[in-house]
Amino acid sequence: MNLSSSTLSPLARAAIPAQSTRYSAELILWDELLPGGCHWSGVIRRGNTLRLTDRDGRANVSALLISSACTSERYNMPDTLKAQHTAYLTAGCVCCSDMGRVLCSIPEDTCGWHDTVCGLLDDERLAAQYGQRSFQDARNGMFRSARSGLLIELGKWGLDERELTPNLNLFSKVAPDDAGRLRFATAHRRPGQHVDLRFEMDTLVLLSAAPHPLDPSPTWQPGDVGLMLWRSGTAGADDPCRLRCAENDRALLLTERHYL
Repeated sequence: MNLSSSTLSPLARAAIPAQSTRYSAELILWDELLPGGCHWSGVIRRGNTLRLTDRDGRANVSALLISSACTSERYNMPDTLKAQHTAYLTAGCVCCSDMGRVLCSIPEDTCGWHDTVCGLLDDERLAAQYGQRSFQDARNGMFRSARSGLLIELGKWGLDERELTPNLNLFSKVAPDDAGRLRFATAHRRPGQHVDLRFEMDTLVLLSAAPHPLDPSPTWQPGDVGLMLWRSGTAGADDPCRLRCAENDRALLLTERHYL
C-alpha cells in the first residue's frame, strides 16, 4: 500500500515520499508537527521508527536518548563514533548506549550528515546572537535555547541537568575548514530532508527544535519539524545498520539478548 493514501493526514503525506512503499498506512501510530524553537519528549518503544522531516530547510533538532527502563543508560557519543569510525551520523549508523547496546539505528536518511560534537545552544549564546525577547515581544512564539528546552523536558520525567550529556544535532552539518575551525554548512540543508530513527530499545527521546549553536544566521527563525511514528520492527539479519561493521553487529546482538 502506498503511504500517500488518503487515510493519512496532510503532515504524514508530506513526510513520506510519494514513491515509498516500505511501510503500510495502517502501521502509522501518530504524526504531528514540532514547531521551530519548541521542544518535545516521549517514550518510543522497541520496534518503532520515528521519522523527522525538515519541513522548510531551516531545521535543527537537538536530541537526547535515554533508556526508559534505566535512565543511567543513555546515548554515548564517544563509543558510538569510535566503533563506527566516523565523526557524524547518517544512514547505516547506530546510536550506542554506554552499556554497548543500540538505542536506535538509522535505516534511512536523505540528509547525509548529522552533527554529533557541537552540543547545545545555551541561553548566553542565544542572547548574544539573537538578542533578548519576552514572551510578549515574541507574540507567543517560542524563544528558548535548546538547553533550556531540554531541561524542561527532562524535568517532566524526574530528571535534571545531570542528563545533559553529549547530544545529537539532526539536520546540521559542521565540518572543519582549512585552518581546522568548525564551520556550519548552511548550504547542506534543504526542505523535505528526513531521517528515520528506528528504536532497538525502549527509549526516552527528548527533542528541541532550537537552532544549532554554530548556525551563523543573525535572525531567529528555527524551522518546523514533522514527526511521524510507525511500527517497523527491529534490525534484521541483513540490515545495513548491522552489516556496516562488526561492532554494530555485536551491539545489536547484545541488545537482542537484553530483550530475551
